[in-house]
Amino acid sequence: MQKLVLLGDEAIAQGAIDGGISGFYAYPGTPSTEVMEYAQRSKEAQQKGIKNTWSANEKTAMESALGMSYAGKRAMVQMKHVGLNVAADAFVNASITGVNGGLIVVSADDPSMHSSQNEQDSRFYGDFAMIPMLEPSNQQEAYDMAHVGFELSEKFNVPVLLRITTRLAHSRSGVKRMEQLEQLKGSLPKDPRQFVLLPAIARKNYKKLLNIQPALMEASENSTYNKYLDGNDKTIGIIACGIAYNYLMENFPNGCPYPIIKLSQYPIPKSYVERLYNDCDEILVLEDGYPIVEEKLRGFLNTGKTVNGRLNGKLPRDGELNPNLVAKSLGINIIEGNNSPEMVMGRPPSLCAGCGHRDMYNALNEAIKPYGEGRVFADIGCYTLGALAPFNAINSCVDMGASITMAIGAADAGLVPAVAVIGDSTFTHSGMTGLLDAVIRNSPITVIISDNSTTGMTGGQDSHALGRIPEICKGLGVDPEHIKIINPLKKYHEENTKIIADELAHHGVSVVIPQRECIQTAARRKRAARKN
Repeated sequence: MQKLVLLGDEAIAQGAIDGGISGFYAYPGTPSTEVMEYAQRSKEAQQKGIKNTWSANEKTAMESALGMSYAGKRAMVQMKHVGLNVAADAFVNASITGVNGGLIVVSADDPSMHSSQNEQDSRFYGDFAMIPMLEPSNQQEAYDMAHVGFELSEKFNVPVLLRITTRLAHSRSGVKRMEQLEQLKGSLPKDPRQFVLLPAIARKNYKKLLNIQPALMEASENSTYNKYLDGNDKTIGIIACGIAYNYLMENFPNGCPYPIIKLSQYPIPKSYVERLYNDCDEILVLEDGYPIVEEKLRGFLNTGKTVNGRLNGKLPRDGELNPNLVAKSLGINIIEGNNSPEMVMGRPPSLCAGCGHRDMYNALNEAIKPYGEGRVFADIGCYTLGALAPFNAINSCVDMGASITMAIGAADAGLVPAVAVIGDSTFTHSGMTGLLDAVIRNSPITVIISDNSTTGMTGGQDSHALGRIPEICKGLGVDPEHIKIINPLKKYHEENTKIIADELAHHGVSVVIPQRECIQTAARRKRAARKN
């Protein structure tokens, strides 16, 4: 079969295409974005009519994928780890409805928070939902798991969680393709009430989920992705989860002397763990993310032997795993140091030169100055960099959509005026419901929807808000007299500052929409036009 050099994200997309998928659903979020982007570029996906359009947010993506599964076709939904919080309602309930066509949920975790608010581990969600989880150790396994994951989902009638981390998502390796499967023809569920979660039906479905747990354990015990690799030195037994197996083996190019459990399919194969525990003096758990496996071991192996890992300090409790940390945990001497030349200085990220957000913040800072500091609540996007110098303009960044609702609460507490700064894509992702709350309460807040006509932070994907923001705000009930569109350019600074100041003085809901295309997407568009 053909061999390709692919990112981990791309391997997942290609595996799904070859595995008979009919629809990709996602909201862009690093490090998961390239799964959808690869599908959108794929000529094979186009020829096969595979759906691959961005969703408004992760919850709508999850529900759309579940709808395709209901109709008897295979679907995949992709998101980053914090996106799984947004999708959690549908995700957890999908384990109760079960599936019809195979359904894979890809969640890309971000240890060390390279581009995220936290380090949360998606395996906790999979464990909570009691569904099978796959965690590849390399790009080939990522491809294979995406290809066969649909069959696993259909076999047990539940979604499958495919969990990856940043390094696997964004590194390349050779991938050998498998047989290309045809898409399912589609069919309605055999039980017409399977997806109707009235309590009486949900209770029956939940019992079914509980009843398949032994079978899921058996599948994990027999999985080709899980291996027990014996070793001569029994002083330490190692459990290496997903990509951590690669980090381990980098330290032992001639073979590891210790017994190893290579763990890439969950639930944790208990017989493997018991064998390792009985054979070895102590255990070391290597997992990129939270100590979920380590915590479980301490629950059913608490008979005296030491279990090492992130919980007892053998490995750092936070941050990304790497070969050096693994080496230190095993007592291997390494030489550490800063290999960067002295003249290379670290520098914080900043807004692009010429970015419209810059002119928006300059106007906002001047308009709000008479009221004092601590009044601006921001959101997730490029404009979050307004927290840094030279702007120092925002006072919060919590989660998608929180700017508007935090401003409501602050205004309720007497902080008037309060300002919310949110981007166009984030607004349609999670901000519209907050604006509706503000309209219903007539909260004295000013919402600045900084519209750069794209999802800028993740690479310029299409925004659902494109050309729609003023009408959406009107539809949510904002007084048209207090919906102001401005052009964030230096030459309009005085005019823009006055408009914002006037809306700050309005004791009610007002919306200011600075509109200027992202300079990065504008540049790409112009380059593409010249080529044509």
